[in-house]
Amino acid sequence: MPKPENIEPHKFKKGQTGNPNGRPRKLPELSKLMADILGDEKNGLSTAERILKAIEAKALRGDIKAAEMLLDRGYGKPKQTNETTLKTTEPLVIIKTKEEGNA
Repeated sequence: MPKPENIEPHKFKKGQTGNPNGRPRKLPELSKLMADILGDEKNGLSTAERILKAIEAKALRGDIKAAEMLLDRGYGKPKQTNETTLKTTEPLVIIKTKEEGNA
């Protein structure tokens, strides 16, 4: 197959790479990074323990979000119930209009 005449000449000489530094190194896995950071000790306490103590102090001062965070992490979030007034045994069909589909 003949080569098109409008092709640009090569930007690099033969044997020269366009990426001299090579492929960037991968980041360490997030779980390893988190374990290293949270396991770091200072004054006999790990970072994770210091964070929990800080959240506990805020919760004890009345910060509802801090208290909620501690309770949710410790005991799990409370189950939520969903009620409906739908009284049919027919299958529910949801139809998207064009406007809803493009939004």
